Amino acid sequence: MSTGIRAAPPPPPLASAAPSVRTLGDSQVVAAYLAGEVRAFDELVERYQRRLLNFVFRTIGDRERAEDLVQEVFIRVHRHLHRFDQTKKFSTWIYTIASNLAKNELRNRSRNPLVLFQTIKKNWESDHRPLQFEDPHYRPDDLFRKRHLRELVEWAVAQLPEHHRIVFVLRELEGKTYEEIAEITDCNLGTVKSRLNRARHRFAQIIEPLVD
Repeated sequence: MSTGIRAAPPPPPLASAAPSVRTLGDSQVVAAYLAGEVRAFDELVERYQRRLLNFVFRTIGDRERAEDLVQEVFIRVHRHLHRFDQTKKFSTWIYTIASNLAKNELRNRSRNPLVLFQTIKKNWESDHRPLQFEDPHYRPDDLFRKRHLRELVEWAVAQLPEHHRIVFVLRELEGKTYEEIAEITDCNLGTVKSRLNRARHRFAQIIEPLVD
């Protein structure tokens, strides 16, 4: 006998979860943001904020000002992301923006002799790749020497001319390829290699007398 009670329909199949933006490549994250996925821009900030802060800081030598400039980088990225050529590397594009802002900062400073080429402060992070002058195993008795050598490296980098300093930081501290540096600085490969060779030579001249 029918009870008049209908069985509940089966639940619809669960939709497969959308892939997390964290698993996507940069270009895919950009495409996701342009398609309306707001959290994708947060992922770009998460990926590049610290890296850009260290790059700009090492270039201009002022942590607080570097933080301001990195904020400006992301404002410009947000404003112009729809113009980004997604066949290109996003990292190169965003580093180009950061490099141009850093160069402008140095040019503005050059008008004020009181702040020209400030000494870079002691703030390299342990998860980046500073030039290695000491035993990488970090024995306890090496800690003081390691700290002292970082100070010397930071000071020596600050003495390089602007166009040499930028290629030096991008290659030796950020690990960029020659091709990436050429695109970021809008120079040809020959100019990049020439500037880098001169920067390395000058860096060695500055720091060699100071290293035991």
